[in-house]
Amino acid sequence: MPDFFPTSHELTIREIVALTRAVPRLGVPLDRRIGNIAPLDTARAGDITYLDNAKYLDALAVTRAGACLVVPRFEGAAPNNLAVLVTAEPHRAFVAVARALFPSALRPSSLFGGTGRARSAQVHASAHVEAGVTIDPLAVIGPDAEIGAGTLISAGAVIGPGVAIGRDCAIGAGATILHALIGDRVVIHSGVRIGQDGFGYLPSPQGHQKIPQTRRVIIQDDVEIGANATIDRGSTRDTVIGEGTKIDNLVQIAHNVTVGRRCLIAAQTGISGSSQVGDFVMMGGQVGLADHVTIGDGAMLAAQSGFMSDVPPGGRFMGSPAQPAREYMKGIALLRRLARGGKRGTRDGEGE
Repeated sequence: MPDFFPTSHELTIREIVALTRAVPRLGVPLDRRIGNIAPLDTARAGDITYLDNAKYLDALAVTRAGACLVVPRFEGAAPNNLAVLVTAEPHRAFVAVARALFPSALRPSSLFGGTGRARSAQVHASAHVEAGVTIDPLAVIGPDAEIGAGTLISAGAVIGPGVAIGRDCAIGAGATILHALIGDRVVIHSGVRIGQDGFGYLPSPQGHQKIPQTRRVIIQDDVEIGANATIDRGSTRDTVIGEGTKIDNLVQIAHNVTVGRRCLIAAQTGISGSSQVGDFVMMGGQVGLADHVTIGDGAMLAAQSGFMSDVPPGGRFMGSPAQPAREYMKGIALLRRLARGGKRGTRDGEGE
């Protein structure tokens, strides 16, 4: 079977200790080489794994890993022959090692395995493409577009007229970018659609009249946008995605929306037009925001929660319609108590 992400190099445990600041247990062979990552139950001698959850202690006892990152309280449960590296945050340390071993998995790469401009790519004569840009086969770059150095335009991607893309970006296969300004180090995965019409119509008995969508999408530095996500251009003002925000697959962001800095937005979330999302907001999968809703800085919105009104900064909300998480959980607990009480009444002959 093909190995789609071969290890770029191996790391010694000594190098892993320096990278993660983990503390090796006495006797750990610091010159042992690690070349892969794996879960506890399938790890082998050349792999590193981690444990921060007591649920997997049984797997720790029998793992064959070359090294294991653990929280201090689990150190004593590890077998004596295991190379244990103790750290307060094993998962964070594990991710640091994974990033060092597999840098090619962090962003899309050329599907054609080349550099420079492929012969079948179509680049308009007025487009400005800096040195060091890779353009895969069948990509299209329109008039007056600008592409910064170190950027990849993958196979079949379409960059529309006047679009500006910064440096060291990665545009995945089949992505379409129109009416947009893109910052530096932005990662846009396959099938993303940026800058298409927003959903704007004026209803009438004679038919729905389309409202012109005349503004742009602005995506700031270090944003990542997952596969098949869609971000509509603005109608009366720009749609903006703040720096460092990470957007999952299949997210829909409508016209005139502003998303703040370093937000995390999980799959199938839908943000309706003219909503405002603050900085450091976290949204679980399938969150839904009605139009013109404001979400305050640092709010956390649980999966499948629906919002028709504003959320204050730092709010923790869940449910549909959404309510503060504490109130929602109290309501669930009350329903469970009522349900248990009803069942007891039926068994006692009192529920009929």
